[in-house]
Amino acid sequence: MSTSTTGFPFFRLLVLTGAIFASVSSEFLPTGLLPEMAAELQVSESQIGLLVTVFAGTVVLSTAPLTVLTRRYSRKWLMVLLLGVFALTNVLCAIAPSYWFLVGARIVGGLAHGLFWAVTGPYAARLVPKHQLARAISITNAGGTMAFILGVPLGTFLGHALGWRLAFVAMAAVVLVFMVFVIVYLPPVSHLVPLATGEIPLPARKDRSLPAVVIVCVTVVLIITGQNIFYTYIAPWAIQIGGIDEAGISGLLFAYGAAGAIGLALGGAFGDRYPRASVNVSLGGVVVAILLLGAFGTSAVPIVVGMILWSVFFGGVPALMHSRVLHSASERIRDLAAAWLTTAFNLAIGGGALLGGVLLDHLGIAVLPWVGAAVIALGLVFAASTDRVRMSLHR
Repeated sequence: MSTSTTGFPFFRLLVLTGAIFASVSSEFLPTGLLPEMAAELQVSESQIGLLVTVFAGTVVLSTAPLTVLTRRYSRKWLMVLLLGVFALTNVLCAIAPSYWFLVGARIVGGLAHGLFWAVTGPYAARLVPKHQLARAISITNAGGTMAFILGVPLGTFLGHALGWRLAFVAMAAVVLVFMVFVIVYLPPVSHLVPLATGEIPLPARKDRSLPAVVIVCVTVVLIITGQNIFYTYIAPWAIQIGGIDEAGISGLLFAYGAAGAIGLALGGAFGDRYPRASVNVSLGGVVVAILLLGAFGTSAVPIVVGMILWSVFFGGVPALMHSRVLHSASERIRDLAAAWLTTAFNLAIGGGALLGGVLLDHLGIAVLPWVGAAVIALGLVFAASTDRVRMSLHR
């Protein structure tokens, strides 16, 4: 492990935060621009929603193999390369002459995105001692939260004001800025764990902590599937069911993202001290908030209140799950555990977007919050019922 010699490495973690901000903003940018992109490319809104599924599906298929293939390469310079690919794919999206060209650009982005997450989580873990892990992961995962506070809403605003293509160009420029920050400010880290004298290397499938990692990944699949069944289509839902004006969607997304920052701060404050309670309370709150939206979200005020509550409870969940998987995994399989967690997240993101699109086309958009809340509730039950087993498998 490489740790700061001057205390908690806050600034270095902030550089990782910025890199994650650029990555997540790129991933979810189509969510806020869904109506405009569908209109110009002459496809349905559910087809634009599938861009999230395509991106996530690529991550699912590629993350673990690419993590194995690149396991001996410098974590820092691999991150720089991946940020360069993000910038390129945003430019390709901006110049896309057709829907299928856009799909191809998203596939390229998905190839980089999964490996990026497999690198950044363990990178942060190697900058701090284990008892500060939840705090460090909460700081770096703030990049994802800031993507929802600033990246996606500002991209949505630009898309409405100047066209969705310019929003992708602006995102490419943001990615390049943070790529320079990584080059200048992040130190190299040692990520290969040496064997003790006489020790025989074991394959990952025989690592004693592997079942605990699997439990965390299954939990993530359930939670994030439920989240994205609804969230992927939040713009058309708010317009059609809630009566929100199209121009107000960027403000709604901003409120959602800002509330998520509160949840992330709470996760960082309590995640190390109360890891189980923090997860269970957060998920329970998410379920209740989404059910309230489904029941009362027919005008602006209950929608804004419901989305703020939803985001406060959900804001810390990704960081808590990243911290949980890194605590659960032995040090030798941390990179692979992060890769599998990234695969789980993106399987759920893509699956949720796909399932939400099917529900939208066949049952109507009003059913999305109800189905989403039910799947998240199932994830909460699974997490609570497997906690003792998972903790007994810690090394």
